Amino acid sequence: MKLRELKSATGKIFLTTHVDERNNWVYNNWLGYVTPENVVQGSLAVLEMIEKYQVSYGLNDNRLLVGRWDHSVDWIEQVWTPRAAAAGLRYYAHVVNEDSFAAASSADMLSRVQGRFHMHIFQDIESAQQWLLECQAKNK
Repeated sequence: MKLRELKSATGKIFLTTHVDERNNWVYNNWLGYVTPENVVQGSLAVLEMIEKYQVSYGLNDNRLLVGRWDHSVDWIEQVWTPRAAAAGLRYYAHVVNEDSFAAASSADMLSRVQGRFHMHIFQDIESAQQWLLECQAKNK
């Protein structure tokens, strides 16, 4: 699968996303600071991957994200989450850097998606990947 890179108005990459065909999940790597517009644009690109490739598992990597994205949690709850669930997203592993301000935004998102799909927050990528693999094994 071709890697998709999204850039901000200043030309900096703020998201790379692709479908990891070997593991059957969409992988999203968020970078730097994100504006509300970046979050919407990036989240819609992720949604496009979920819809196009009918992927039920997501690995969202926020370890390199700097700053809070509270400004976008309402939109994620009201627009993105229902659309992602309708497209087939069932399990979403969300990796954070506990030392960053972005971790608080992730916790807020977690409280709002419950009941739409399963989401867990992890501090390391290996634990997130293991959880997704266990979810896949249970659902075979």
